[in-house]
Amino acid sequence: MRHDGSQVFHVSDFEAGQSLLVSLRRWRPQAPGSEAVQLLRNRQVQIDGNLCEDSQRRLKTGEVVKVLPHAIAAPPTAADIRVHFFDEQLVVVEKPSGMTTMRHEEEAHWSARRRRRESTLEDLLPSVLANSLRAPRRNSPSRVRPPRVFPVHRLDRDTSGLMVFARTAAAERSLVQQFREHSIDRSYLAIVEGKIVGQTIESFLARNRGDGKRGSVADSENGQQAITHVRPVEFVNSHTLVECRLETGRTHQIRIHLSEAGHPVCGDKEYRGPPGRKPITDRSGAPRLALHAAELGFEHPLTGVPLHFESRLPRELADFLKRLRRIDT
Repeated sequence: MRHDGSQVFHVSDFEAGQSLLVSLRRWRPQAPGSEAVQLLRNRQVQIDGNLCEDSQRRLKTGEVVKVLPHAIAAPPTAADIRVHFFDEQLVVVEKPSGMTTMRHEEEAHWSARRRRRESTLEDLLPSVLANSLRAPRRNSPSRVRPPRVFPVHRLDRDTSGLMVFARTAAAERSLVQQFREHSIDRSYLAIVEGKIVGQTIESFLARNRGDGKRGSVADSENGQQAITHVRPVEFVNSHTLVECRLETGRTHQIRIHLSEAGHPVCGDKEYRGPPGRKPITDRSGAPRLALHAAELGFEHPLTGVPLHFESRLPRELADFLKRLRRIDT
């Protein structure tokens, strides 16, 4: 049993060719026979880091099977998108973890079938908004034409939280300008490794810091200025719940800054510590990237009225925090 409550099994030559179900029962002889089936149904089994739900999957020598203490969240759907606010100019939504914000240029050639199978928030939001616009009266039209939406910023695929989309070209221009001027108020909650102190992290971020990854570089000629204000909220079992306020908004900014400070975000598989050093092993048992966009504030693009929205930690991260607290007692 590992620190995070998981169990890891290495497939031997003897076990190669056997089904995953048979091997799970062999590896866990004290558990009821039905438990292995339940683990697969609950999305608690990985092979070489990838979720596996196929009980008859034939194993290969050298593969690593991991039994998790908790379920991996199912892929998000339109039902997981929560609308916080909308009017004729904009819509504020809460993006679920595991959903891409918008389609990349290289995906423009994808077929309609593949687009539906791997939908983005931009793809799904018009229909979600149409449902919100639909009048509840019986004699009202049952269908509302999905409105257009214009993304003005991004969240990483595995980051959850608040986002704003424009509904008109004028609103898009105004919101993009506010992001460009860094006048948008954005606060994130993250659960990180170790006990981090309050600080302001400032660096120049580049696409390649020298090892092929995004990260900090020495001068402004090769990178963009990035400023993150970090405030610890709670210390929990050698971890910290932190609030991160963005003064700038660069790609992966919070993840990079916290990682380079020696406190990578729990569940982050890409940024695991300062460059040039041995990666910090993630033993937290986080169900996914523990990063959530919790506050969003901006001026309404038409009226100029300040708008402010807040979002609590989603259930899977709140439950993860509770598990850490129990370990601490």
